[in-house]
Amino acid sequence: MWVLYALLSAIFAALVSILAKLGLKGINSNLATAIRTFVVLLIAWGIVFVTGKFKEINTLTSRNWMFLLFSGCATGASWLFYYKALSMGDVSKVAPIDKLSVVFTIVLAFIFLGETASIKSIIGGILIAAGTLVLVL
Repeated sequence: MWVLYALLSAIFAALVSILAKLGLKGINSNLATAIRTFVVLLIAWGIVFVTGKFKEINTLTSRNWMFLLFSGCATGASWLFYYKALSMGDVSKVAPIDKLSVVFTIVLAFIFLGETASIKSIIGGILIAAGTLVLVL
């Protein structure tokens, strides 16, 4: 089931790039990011309340809070830089560079999470990086 969710994530991420580029015409990229963030906030909290999961907020540890807050800061920075890049460049070049996050994630997962560096993951990361270079250069 996780593969389906991952594929849906990829499809919606592709739509983000196209819709964002269309929505950025004539406005500041930071304003666009703020609007997008507000919409995400409403949807995410709406789902939490509709599913009754808001009760679980009391179970969060200080470690949960710390890493979720850091993750939120990283998300904010990513979105701000992504929208700025989209406002200045072609989606067909910005999106592949953004997807280098896959390569960075693989490396960071090896370093910080102790995940196994299999030959498949190493080759896959190299191919993603090479594909990005081909698409951008």
